[in-house]
Amino acid sequence: MTIIITTSVGSRRTQMDRDIVGQLVSLGFSQYEARAYIGLIGQEPMTGYALGNLTQVPQPKVYETLRRLADKRAVIQIGSDPARFVAVPPDHLLSQLDGDFRRRLAEAKAGLAEIGRNHGEEELRVLRTLRTWSAIERRAVALIDAAERHVSLSTHSDQIAGIESAARRADVRGVRLHVLCLGGLGLELSRGQVRSHDGVFEPDRQARKFAVAADDRHALWARAADGVRWECMAASDPLLAAVVSDHVRHELRLQAVAADFGPELEARYGPGLGGLLAPGTA
Repeated sequence: MTIIITTSVGSRRTQMDRDIVGQLVSLGFSQYEARAYIGLIGQEPMTGYALGNLTQVPQPKVYETLRRLADKRAVIQIGSDPARFVAVPPDHLLSQLDGDFRRRLAEAKAGLAEIGRNHGEEELRVLRTLRTWSAIERRAVALIDAAERHVSLSTHSDQIAGIESAARRADVRGVRLHVLCLGGLGLELSRGQVRSHDGVFEPDRQARKFAVAADDRHALWARAADGVRWECMAASDPLLAAVVSDHVRHELRLQAVAADFGPELEARYGPGLGGLLAPGTA
């Protein structure tokens, strides 16, 4: 019975050592370095020969491995004839590794910032591309559900079904919404603004567009020129969010004007106010 218990404990220790070796390798140690360091933990000062026998690090490699560990400040050499080595306590080693990592991270951050300043006149912005309505709708619902302060939304009555419940949830959370919808809309909010319109300023009745901006940070803009095939860009980008939000609020103001003066404006400038862009139009 005693032999069985000892074997079980030894097996667990062997597996634990393998796991720790893997963890040290992920921190920049080689397999030999990790095995040698673990072999030295809790031991009296050892020669390379004794350590090689204990850890199965090949004798031709053991002193080279110990020198690299000394360079990493993971072991300390005691004496020289013969040279013996002890392990730096694990908590001290991990503290050193943490400090070294933070220093390298800070240096990399400063270096990348300097590169950014040297190329400050141009900057690439990463935009996500979505090409199906279902993907666009899911993204829009996620943006609205994550909003904390305000949302600007422009949509069409045949697109609102999957968005409306998210808008209601945002309203309950206290988010202020500005919503513009082409066609009928039964959405009522306790705060913000909702306006339906009949497309008096929409020269192309077949095309569909959809826009959401949330908290001056997140946005998407989508358009289907034929009403079916969608193209969409989405990003966590304050500039895109500002463009989308300004567009929606501008459209809200324009439709408010249309509600009061639509027939007169259309008579003067034609369908969709296309005459506003015609040469010589006063």
